Amino acid sequence: MNKRSIMCIAAAGAVTLSLAACSGGSGATAGSGSATSGPTPTVRIMVGGIDKQIYLPYELADRLGLYKKYGVNVELSTEQDGGVGAEDAMVSGQVDFAGAWYNHTIELQPKGKEVIDVVQLSGAPGERLMCTAKSGVKTAADIKGKNMGVTDLGSGTDKLTQFIAHQGGLKQTDYQTVAVHAGATAIAALKQGAADCVMTTQPTVTALTSQKIATTAFDLATTAGAEKALGGAWPAAGLLGQASWVNSHKDATQRVVNALVATMHWINEHSAAEIAAKLPPEYVNNATITTAQYVAGLTTDKGQFLPDGIMPAGGPATVLSMEKQLGLDTSSINLGSTFTNVYAEAANKAEGTKVTTKPASAKG
Repeated sequence: MNKRSIMCIAAAGAVTLSLAACSGGSGATAGSGSATSGPTPTVRIMVGGIDKQIYLPYELADRLGLYKKYGVNVELSTEQDGGVGAEDAMVSGQVDFAGAWYNHTIELQPKGKEVIDVVQLSGAPGERLMCTAKSGVKTAADIKGKNMGVTDLGSGTDKLTQFIAHQGGLKQTDYQTVAVHAGATAIAALKQGAADCVMTTQPTVTALTSQKIATTAFDLATTAGAEKALGGAWPAAGLLGQASWVNSHKDATQRVVNALVATMHWINEHSAAEIAAKLPPEYVNNATITTAQYVAGLTTDKGQFLPDGIMPAGGPATVLSMEKQLGLDTSSINLGSTFTNVYAEAANKAEGTKVTTKPASAKG
């Protein structure tokens, strides 16, 4: 990895980098396109599980040399099980951006935290509700009385599980929610009976399937799957920053978005095998997954990624509707302030790349 601080290898095999650098960048006007002249700003990004397929664009951009190409020194780190969440680290100023789910921008607004999604990487959660045969879970109503595994309590996977159960007419008191994280710990929870189902992503999904531990009960891994299960495009993985930081570091923000949008186009134009070959070996071949299984899972779920970084039309409104149904007071939410397409549109224009996603309006 280039231009990084102290590196260590976590137990799960994910690369974690220290957060000890200063942020930089200027207050140049948003939408300035390539913006590679001038001093190189440093931007710190914590990702909500950097080795998860749903977040692969962050590391891939580095491996492709795109941060360097667009003149920004990006320091990546990953949240740890039981540690500070990526969005919390961003809000507290420990990092500049969080590689996290869009729904956090809505949830944080009533708490007085103005957070904005500056580039959207996916139009679907990339998640699947994986259930054991013994659980008997086939429909939302079957969740009653079950132990439902999520990455962390209050996380996006928790909210998705709640929403599916809600569609089955269930209340939160009708089932138990258990924090099982992902990878080996999620697999162990199902094998040991601590959870009947887990809401999880690739490569854990393929590991569970290949080991015949669990099968897919609900598929939220692609935009089409999300529309069927959730009622519309459900933007998940994006780059979130405090509005105050973004507004005072527009040039640095544009450079990062340029790199990520270029990465999204690269993903769209290459096969799962070609993508996997660019990632760290420990991401695609470890104790829970083989390279062939990783590639198979990415081939199946590659449709979650948006090719141009644009927030999809109707996506924010779908997420807002879910939050409202789950009890969040959305009466004062300014949906238009939770995302912007300005940076992604500028990135596409500067590089002459095609925008194929119908963009969301200020009303979502």
